[in-house]
Amino acid sequence: MADKTDEQMEKQPEAGKTNGTETVGGDSSGSEDAPGAAQNGSGAVVTPMKKPIWLRVFGHDITAPFLLLLLSLVLFVPGQWTVPPLDRDEPRFTQATKQMLETDDYIDIRFQDQARHKKPVGIYWLQAAAAKLTGHGADAPLWVYRLPSIIGAVLSVLASFWMARAFIGPAGALLVSGFVALAIIVGVEARLAKTDAMLFATIIVAQGALARIWLKETKERAWGLAFLFWTALAASVLIKGPVGLMVVGLTVVGLMVLRRKVAWFMAASPIIGFIWFVLLVSPWFVAIWIATDGTFFTEAIGKDLLGKVGQGQEGHGAPPLTHLGAMLGVFWPLPAFFLIALPMIWRERKSPLVVFAFAWFFPSWIVFELVATKLPHYTMPLLPALALPVAAALMEGASAQGRRWTGWAAAILLAVPIVGIAAGAFAGPFVLGTWPSPPGAILVAIGAVCAVAAATRLLRGPALYAVLPVAASAMFVAVGVWGFVGPALNPFWVSPRLVEALDEIPGCANSDTRQVVTSGFHEPSFIFLEGTGTQIISPKGAAEFLLASDRENGMSCRVAAIESREEEAFLASAKEIGLVPVVRKRVDGLNINGGDDVDIALFQNAGSGTETKDGNDKQQ
Repeated sequence: MADKTDEQMEKQPEAGKTNGTETVGGDSSGSEDAPGAAQNGSGAVVTPMKKPIWLRVFGHDITAPFLLLLLSLVLFVPGQWTVPPLDRDEPRFTQATKQMLETDDYIDIRFQDQARHKKPVGIYWLQAAAAKLTGHGADAPLWVYRLPSIIGAVLSVLASFWMARAFIGPAGALLVSGFVALAIIVGVEARLAKTDAMLFATIIVAQGALARIWLKETKERAWGLAFLFWTALAASVLIKGPVGLMVVGLTVVGLMVLRRKVAWFMAASPIIGFIWFVLLVSPWFVAIWIATDGTFFTEAIGKDLLGKVGQGQEGHGAPPLTHLGAMLGVFWPLPAFFLIALPMIWRERKSPLVVFAFAWFFPSWIVFELVATKLPHYTMPLLPALALPVAAALMEGASAQGRRWTGWAAAILLAVPIVGIAAGAFAGPFVLGTWPSPPGAILVAIGAVCAVAAATRLLRGPALYAVLPVAASAMFVAVGVWGFVGPALNPFWVSPRLVEALDEIPGCANSDTRQVVTSGFHEPSFIFLEGTGTQIISPKGAAEFLLASDRENGMSCRVAAIESREEEAFLASAKEIGLVPVVRKRVDGLNINGGDDVDIALFQNAGSGTETKDGNDKQQ
């Protein structure tokens, strides 16, 4: 084979063949540009497929990473500065990190005065490091807290290339990592300041090391790979507990069962490696045990983890096979190419590449389907396991020709999601009562045209030639949606507009000195944007809070944000205690969680001193 991997170079020339036919891991038919023909195992003449120009230019170990880095930046950077915090998980993480920076307590994890005993400390440390290294500290803007996620997403793309190089040549590995970069779910997680993008990177690194250990088929210790394997596993545990352990552990078990061999894992130095793993994860776990008297483990394991397994938490329960259906959308564009590649993958099911991909994907997918709580990002660690055999099959010339229904199904999977996004980018704002973003709508429309062109090219085959227009489609959509369409959806961004309204109240422009309580609107994004001191309170408590400003001679800016559903109770309590409240501002919109309409009034005591001359002068 002309396009060999590092592992294949160490083996005999026939190592890439199974039963006399080239495996999908060989990258053989796509690796030669010279004319000529070869015979497959059945004696049929196969003409080598010519690679697209872009793949010939960039399908090398030196050039591919640079292309992947550029592609990742185009796909992941738009929106990092302009998209407000997305409730509810993201601001919970950022607020907890913010409080670490405010209190210098980097062991216990808290959201205001409540313990946040759900995930380990890894992502909080990374976010805190980002805030310190950029010189912002606790006052860091949201994009700083998102830095670990975009770095994790980029690392995932580059690590996918490295992982795939254990099985196929650089051109095929470029396709694998390209599918990872283009996937919708990866782009979403790259913009959310939480665990999943960085967890994804650690799992891929661990799997890349595991693949090389497994392919060696020897008991001889591979110390460098073993160190990388156990270190990545430890990092995954510190970021999101047992998820990485589950995915990688089930892959190890799957490989042992499928090949009926266990001795190969000795190369991972399991005893010394496990000791190293424990040394890395135990300091914080011991510290949090002492700090919380064991409560962290009771909450994280007994309630959060087991609660998700047994029942759908926070309304995210769904029946089995939900993840399979969700993958058709969130893994876009990979599912369309998977349909085309499936017959070739099945023919080469005994090849090392397919065996490894199966052991990676299938056991963990079963577990995810059985867990009651289901969210689209849960299966993201399985994405490279599908991309690996698909890319190899595309390099072998996989095509929809001859299977008309498969081709049309793949074309629909490729075009419909992006056409739907384009329609939503134009019509969605009208539904929300606002205007669409002109540049955003145009960019997404161009992306839809590229997706349709890719679907057409997919039908003509070979499918490999549809990858370039797909990449163009993804880039136009990413820039259009995240850079323009999303930030322009003002009705969704209630919390930022609420903070802006507070800034406009005379005498309340200084967010460091004003005091705010909220009743009925409890979104974590508002707490993060307004400040840790923002209190979630009852309507009666809000009325008493405003009355206190009168007792302080009106020298402080006190504001109560009351959602319309609590307004009647608030006004009744105000009347009862003799408070005369006045509405300074109103903010309405659509709560992104659940889609409920919200109408929030910003009340002050009518006797408040925020409209005094000094207050107005300060505001001006």
